[in-house]
Amino acid sequence: MSDRIFAGIWLLLCVGGLMVAWQIHSEYSYEPVGPRPFPVGILGLMLFCSVALLLRKPDAVQWPHRRVLQRLLVMVIVLLMYAWGFEWLGFPLATAVLTAIIGTLFGATIPAAGMSGAAMGILLWYAFDRLLDVTLPLGAWLN
Repeated sequence: MSDRIFAGIWLLLCVGGLMVAWQIHSEYSYEPVGPRPFPVGILGLMLFCSVALLLRKPDAVQWPHRRVLQRLLVMVIVLLMYAWGFEWLGFPLATAVLTAIIGTLFGATIPAAGMSGAAMGILLWYAFDRLLDVTLPLGAWLN
């Protein structure tokens, strides 16, 4: 029952967030798509997930093992560090480190996590900066 209460509250928050996000306008066009699609897309996805959570059939709750909770805590800490160091580390390096750490949390070897992190950082930066024309920071170490 608590998951349905959470999903109902989250659904209302997502609807409110969509109404706020739809009002986002930029005074000048600095990117081809503008600032509105990203928050609308994320909130739409969260709205879909909350509806799915509301409509699913109830099952018995099984609490995760201690190891899973530790991994979740590490992931939250790494995501907070990513948000904190994003601008001065730069998108490619911060994303590479984040991807490598999350890869090791999911059982990847260190060389595989490092290579996939580096590839993800470079390819995502290229996709956003060159293909989508979204300006991302390169970091203080390149300026």
